[in-house]
Amino acid sequence: MTGIPASGGVLAGMVWMAVAGIQFNILNAFMRGIAIDLGGFEAQFLRYSAGFAVMLPFILRTGLPRWRPHSLRGQAWRGVVHTAGLLLWFWALPHVPLAELTAIGFTGPLFIMVGAVIFLGEQVILARWIAAGVGALGVAIVVGPGMSTGGGFWGLVMLASTPLFGASFLITKALTRYDRPEVIVVWQAITVSLFTLPFAIPHWTWPTATQWGIVLVAGILGSSGHYCLTQAFRIADISATQPIKFLDLLWASLLGFALFGDIPTTPTLIGAALIFAATWWLARVEARRMGR
Repeated sequence: MTGIPASGGVLAGMVWMAVAGIQFNILNAFMRGIAIDLGGFEAQFLRYSAGFAVMLPFILRTGLPRWRPHSLRGQAWRGVVHTAGLLLWFWALPHVPLAELTAIGFTGPLFIMVGAVIFLGEQVILARWIAAGVGALGVAIVVGPGMSTGGGFWGLVMLASTPLFGASFLITKALTRYDRPEVIVVWQAITVSLFTLPFAIPHWTWPTATQWGIVLVAGILGSSGHYCLTQAFRIADISATQPIKFLDLLWASLLGFALFGDIPTTPTLIGAALIFAATWWLARVEARRMGR
C-alpha cells in the first residue's frame, strides 16, 4: 500500500494538475474546428502525431536510449486503453448534447479516485472525497439547466469512455514509478498515433496550411499538458489531484468569454464559486495536515 505523499508533493501535484487543465482547455479550443472540418478520428491522429513531432528534436539531441521505456508492454497497454476511450468519445460526440457531454466528462475524477483506492492502494483522506463531491455538485449546478431528458444509447457510449480514460490515467500513475514523465508522454504519442491511424485513413482529408499550423500548436499544447499531468501523478497521490480537475470548468468559461464573448450565466457563476471554494479548501487542508 502506498503512503500519502508529503504536503509539498501534494500541493505541487495540485498546481501541476491545474496548469495541465489550462493547457488542455486551450488545446480543445484550437482542435474544435479541426475536428469539425477533418473528422474526429483524423483530428485525433494529427494531434498525437504532432505531439510526437514536437518531441522528436529532444529525442534526437539526447539519444534514443534515454527514451527507452522500462516496460514497453505497459506503455502499449496505456496506448490501447487511451485510444479506446478516445474512439468511443469521438464516436458519440455528434449525438450527445453539450451539457450532457460536460456532465459525463466530469464523472472522470470520481472513477479515478475509486480506482486509486482499489488498484493503487492509495489512502484517500475524507477531505479529498468532500472536495470531489462539492466539485461535482458545482458542475451539476452549471450543466443541470441544459440537460436533456434522454441520453439513450449515445450517452451510454460516451459514459463508457470515461472509465477507460480513468484506467489510462491509473496506468500512467503506475508507469511513473519506473519511467520519467517525458518518456511516458512520448510513448503515449507514439502508441495513440499508431492505434488511431487505421480509423483516420478511410475518411482522410489533407489539412490546409492553416490547419497544419493549428495542429502543430495543438501538438505543443498536448505534449506540454500531458507532461504536466504526468508530473502531477508522479509527485502526488492521483486521488489528491482529481478535485483540481473541476477547475477545468472555470478555464473553459474564461476561454469562452475571452474568445467568443460568452457571458457566464448565474448557474455558471454559482457552480464556479463552489468549485473554486472546494479546491482552495482542499489545498489549505493538505497544507495544514502536514504542518505547513
